[in-house]
Amino acid sequence: MHHATPLITTIVGGLVLAFILGMIANKLRISPLVGYLLAGVLAGPFTPGFVADTKLAPELAELGVILLMFGVGLHFSLKDLMAVKAIAIPGAIAQIAVATLLGMALSAMLGWSLMTGSFLVCVFLPPVPWCCCARWKNDSLLIASGGKSLSAG
Repeated sequence: MHHATPLITTIVGGLVLAFILGMIANKLRISPLVGYLLAGVLAGPFTPGFVADTKLAPELAELGVILLMFGVGLHFSLKDLMAVKAIAIPGAIAQIAVATLLGMALSAMLGWSLMTGSFLVCVFLPPVPWCCCARWKNDSLLIASGGKSLSAG
């Protein structure tokens, strides 16, 4: 009897690739996030070898973002955020403004419409703080009280 197991195959294949490439990236003294990203590219339909189920992969990607935000939320402290609000609020506004301007400039250079440029900004803007927090935690930059102003936690 043959059983189709695309969910298990996609999860295991993706995790194994991410683990191996994350370790390699770490050994090369670059962020494991680079290895995880490369694992996603390799598991995609545009490269030879293992190909993740293209119908399941977007749902699993959303689950990954949910888990990432949950992990960041576990370390979030409103008290710490209020302690650095003089830095955090202007910093967040500046980050949004700069990212929006860069995204719109890139879309204009590529000849894209305003709607496409807005979509580009919406895609890249939300993950930036989460990726930075993950990177800073890997580099142990959040252990001192000065590190609180980096991530409000």
